[in-house]
Amino acid sequence: MVARRRIDIAEGHAALAAWRSGDRTRPVTAMAVRFSLEELAARAPGNSVEVRVPPFGVTQCVAGPRHTRGTPPNVVECDAETWLALVTGGTSWSDAVDRGLVAASGLRAELSAELPF
Repeated sequence: MVARRRIDIAEGHAALAAWRSGDRTRPVTAMAVRFSLEELAARAPGNSVEVRVPPFGVTQCVAGPRHTRGTPPNVVECDAETWLALVTGGTSWSDAVDRGLVAASGLRAELSAELPF
């Protein structure tokens, strides 16, 4: 299954570049988060892990057993600053988890192989 894109790839990369350069305005952060969630779903297609970055977005990714009802068994959740730091290489997965910046539950909720892009 191919991930559905809502954000133009060039616009998404521009938002990530702006965020990396220090533009932390809400519109730039929102676009960068939403684009990066789409990119994660494209790079790691599947439905076994739900990644939540409130209030900006959520996606399902990683191949494995499909989740259909209730709370998913594999969930990753963090704030936008942490998510974008993970995506851009500003922090590592293990460091963010060790510092309590990422809540990851379930056997498949480990995204170090997917991040950064």
